[in-house]
Amino acid sequence: MRVIVLTAGEGVRLRPLTETQPKGMLPVANQPILEHIVTQCALIGLEEFTFVVGYQAQIIEDYFQDGARWGVHIEYASQRKQLGTAHALNSLPERERDRFLVINGDSLLKASDIGRIAASESICMGVIEHPNPRHLGVVETQGENVIRILEKVDKPPSNLANAGLYLFTPDIFDAVARTPRSARGEYEITDSLQMLINEGKTVRCVRLSYWRDLSYPWDLLEANESLLKDLEGRNLGTIEPGATVKGPVSIGENTTVRAGAYIVGPVIIGANCDIGPNCFIRPSTAIADDCHIGHSVEIKNSIIMRGAKVPHLNYVGDSVVGRGCNLGAGTVIANLRLDKGPVQVLGRDTQRVKFGAILGDSVQTGINASINVGSLVGSETFIGPGAVASGVIDRRSRLF
Repeated sequence: MRVIVLTAGEGVRLRPLTETQPKGMLPVANQPILEHIVTQCALIGLEEFTFVVGYQAQIIEDYFQDGARWGVHIEYASQRKQLGTAHALNSLPERERDRFLVINGDSLLKASDIGRIAASESICMGVIEHPNPRHLGVVETQGENVIRILEKVDKPPSNLANAGLYLFTPDIFDAVARTPRSARGEYEITDSLQMLINEGKTVRCVRLSYWRDLSYPWDLLEANESLLKDLEGRNLGTIEPGATVKGPVSIGENTTVRAGAYIVGPVIIGANCDIGPNCFIRPSTAIADDCHIGHSVEIKNSIIMRGAKVPHLNYVGDSVVGRGCNLGAGTVIANLRLDKGPVQVLGRDTQRVKFGAILGDSVQTGINASINVGSLVGSETFIGPGAVASGVIDRRSRLF
């Protein structure tokens, strides 16, 4: 069975992280989202993949190549204009002649759920119970069958959200060919499915046990925390005498944890990192390869991407720090409002009381810079000594 992974979109809602890389390559627990999809599929014996790529496709292709490193085979199809999920299926070089899976490339799933969908003989979609599905696709069911699919409605008729995991038969291609543009100007696979339902075809649904939607940058934090709960500790580096490591902590090759470092798992640290001395790394933190976490630095529940440096007297809480960022001495990222209310970004409730900032790639700060709660800092931005960054800051900005 072939797995079609839809990963062509730009991921505008994930800016500033997607200003410089495709959304499927954003890391969670030190692995790109797409890698999690591939490994979960491989666990149940699925080995044939087609990635539908578009935005910054070369980054994806360079990383995965033919898939041999994961024991799978990956091909690529180009969706030059991203005109929706149904349009993505039309981008395939040829129609599938048997049942096949389609997975949105911006969500995290578990192998057991993928396997239950793959076992279906008829068209099937994964759904997940969600407390507030207003901003998601909502699925109305009758027994195990889908009777209606609605996109982003104020008063959802159910609490079941579309999880972006489908089992299709070749019948879907005829429906896709007849699918008109939606109100959003896209050709959407949910409209194709609704067309089949209206024509009397059966579309089943399976309730998933696990699903993480990665639509906004702060969603990465919840996903990272969730995956690290299953982390197994290991040490492929060097832990100096005087360092303390508690709980499940994974340390990569050629990484040194220096004296006085205090690490409480679950924490994952990549290869070629320099950690400490005298730093505090708290649970649910993922530090990628080639990072430096230095003296008197505290990091909590955060994602530190490849090559970032947090070297002196810094606090980073509930934040994402992009690739190659460099925080000047004394730079602090706030993560709690004074009134302790939920953090809003661009008028959207993040549903997080603790949320710091999202820093795009190659952000640099001067000494004693401050970054306020809920800030989105565009890539390649300079925040000068003593400056305060707050709100949404455009790419390549200069704050002094």
